[in-house]
Amino acid sequence: MKLLSKNIVIGILIFFLLASLYSILSGQLIKLEEISLSALVEEIKKGEVEKISVKGERLEILLVSKKEQLAKKETESSLIETLRNYGLNPNEFQKINVEIKQPSGVLFWLGAILPFLLPFIFIIFFFWLMAKQVSRANIQAFTFGQTKARVVLPSDKKNRVTFNDVAGVKEAKEELKEVVDFLRNPQKFLAIGAQIPKGVLLLGAPGTGKTLLARAVAGEANVPFFYMSASEFVEMFVGIGASRVRDTFSLAKKSAPAIIFIDEIDAIGRQRGAGLGGGHDEREQTLNQILVELDGFEPNERIIVLAATNRPDILDTALLRPGRFDRRVILDPPDLNDREAILKIHARGKIIEKDVDLRRIAERTPGFSGADLKNIMNESAILAARHEHKAIRQIDLYEAIEKVLLGPERKSFMLNKNEKKIAAYHEAGHALVAAGSPNADPVHKISIIARGRAAGYTLKLPLEEKRLLSKKYFLDELAVALGGYASEKLIFGELTTGAADDLKKVTELARNLVTKFGMSEKIGPMTLGNHEELIFLGREIAHEKNYSEEVAKLIDREISRFIKEALKQAESILKKYKKTLDAIAGKLMEKETIEREEFEKLIVGFGFKPKTVQSAQL
Repeated sequence: MKLLSKNIVIGILIFFLLASLYSILSGQLIKLEEISLSALVEEIKKGEVEKISVKGERLEILLVSKKEQLAKKETESSLIETLRNYGLNPNEFQKINVEIKQPSGVLFWLGAILPFLLPFIFIIFFFWLMAKQVSRANIQAFTFGQTKARVVLPSDKKNRVTFNDVAGVKEAKEELKEVVDFLRNPQKFLAIGAQIPKGVLLLGAPGTGKTLLARAVAGEANVPFFYMSASEFVEMFVGIGASRVRDTFSLAKKSAPAIIFIDEIDAIGRQRGAGLGGGHDEREQTLNQILVELDGFEPNERIIVLAATNRPDILDTALLRPGRFDRRVILDPPDLNDREAILKIHARGKIIEKDVDLRRIAERTPGFSGADLKNIMNESAILAARHEHKAIRQIDLYEAIEKVLLGPERKSFMLNKNEKKIAAYHEAGHALVAAGSPNADPVHKISIIARGRAAGYTLKLPLEEKRLLSKKYFLDELAVALGGYASEKLIFGELTTGAADDLKKVTELARNLVTKFGMSEKIGPMTLGNHEELIFLGREIAHEKNYSEEVAKLIDREISRFIKEALKQAESILKKYKKTLDAIAGKLMEKETIEREEFEKLIVGFGFKPKTVQSAQL
């Protein structure tokens, strides 16, 4: 419909263009003053005629006064004969410049025919556009089931990616080098009777570089890369998804050796039999066709299917059996060295000051994915440009980290004097309990400047990479999270809504300690509740209660016990070091932001020992 409207508009524009052309031509055909031959003879006798142009029977007369006139002579006789018949002396005629021109009827015929021809031209053009639209719709109907896969060819140097463009994930790259070697030299494997996996499943959290790594495999192997999201296979019409799967694999076979990459395969690869449409569900038909295509490969076809997902737990078992996606490559979040390498890659093409230390940025971003680090580098460049810096500074990178974590500063979010005092003591409570808890992460920054939805924040970061977390660590983290709540209660004797988000996190963490991590002595080493998600019912409904009401009461008591003990720990630290709490809150009210170095100097004066930090201070 949009295309039809566009064609109508184009037709109207062309009509106006032709009308304008006619106006221009008709302007050139302005009628001159037409005189009789007798009048022309009189003007010649008076010496008023300078030039006569003869075009057939048409006489264009130019007077000495530069006035133009028009006359017509007899068709069968010459100009001299015609004027002689009207009594003109040939001697008088010789004084006039006479120009003979070949008659051209183009302008005349255009001026005469164009007004009648334009409507017919417009009608014919309109019906031609309509016919073209119908023809295009018929073509689209036949091509609806064709693949929508994008292709990156080896000759496309601009979009080509290699392993040098992917930092970290060393084990994943080593695993995928076998795929690259097979695509380059398949006889090396076939000669010994080996078969390379037909499907490789890339597993990892969002942003860990699954798509980038798949493109790097194609770049290293120097083969065509067919990319398509799994959701693009499925349409509202039955059979379209399966048709597109067949077309994609057929196209890849013609370009073999090649790589087919299916992103977010869980969109169509979910476990079958759980949907609402049964066996006729379009998604299940698409999945069945993918399974058939994977089984249909011959060992020497040299086509590898890569797929990516961050939800391997919901994939259909038939998709993961040997002969299909039986090789799984896990991409972990980058560690300290990997984060530094990723930052260096994304720093390419950016103007950075020489004293910028990306190692310190990597230390301040534990748990960040590659996409997060790319976003930090981009945000730092935007902030540097906004502040009119000629290059990215270290402070721009620090601010970018906080912006990614918490959101932009909300300087318009102004607190009154009383609210500012409450926020200062709230954040000071978090920081002081963290400093007084031996297993809690050290404080890097405290601020009562609003960011995102938070009126203030206390930034804590671990001293080193942590893979396994202990019960002592969780208990101290519960106490730190309740530090703001306890501080408000201790100083003001009443509570505000500022601790609502803290209480939500505390309750969730305490529940996980009891039901997931087996860290409750009374409950014991068991997991309670089925936390797997059902396909169509969402998260909350999917949590199956697989325990009795008595155990539910015990769970509630244990959650309450963990929270109460953490609150007692926080209150004990705050009461013991109340002067330190007042000093931290006073400094916050004065400066609004305290960095780690200043915070450690402040608490050392009250008998605290700063926690050891591996890297240089911020």
